[in-house]
Amino acid sequence: MEPGKRDQPFFHVALNLPHAGRVARRILPLLPDGGPPEGDAAASRKIAGAMIGLLDPCLEMDVNPPDELAAQLSERAASLGRRLVGHIERGGFGHDRLGQCVRNYFECLELGREGAEISLRAGEDPRSIQRPT
Repeated sequence: MEPGKRDQPFFHVALNLPHAGRVARRILPLLPDGGPPEGDAAASRKIAGAMIGLLDPCLEMDVNPPDELAAQLSERAASLGRRLVGHIERGGFGHDRLGQCVRNYFECLELGREGAEISLRAGEDPRSIQRPT
């Protein structure tokens, strides 16, 4: 971990897979539509769709599944979120609202520290009043 990252403020939120699913649904329309099918925009939309598909059963139940399954889903959801941010960053289409949603998504996965860091790569304004202080 880079110096200073450990001290970066973040929100600690309990695991909430249903809300992570809601946030994933908010991310999809914030992504650019169009572009080449092999490009970062198309890949980001595909990954966001996978995030939604993974978390939809939790959203339907409106509760976290049992512990072991919840941990597996959270790990897979975080992996998809990291891939999504890679495409956003490479494609250069990050923006403040998208970055905020990425941070919220990771917070719902109990990864608030990572969310506070990775959201900047997705375009969140570091001076946003929405960021933890």
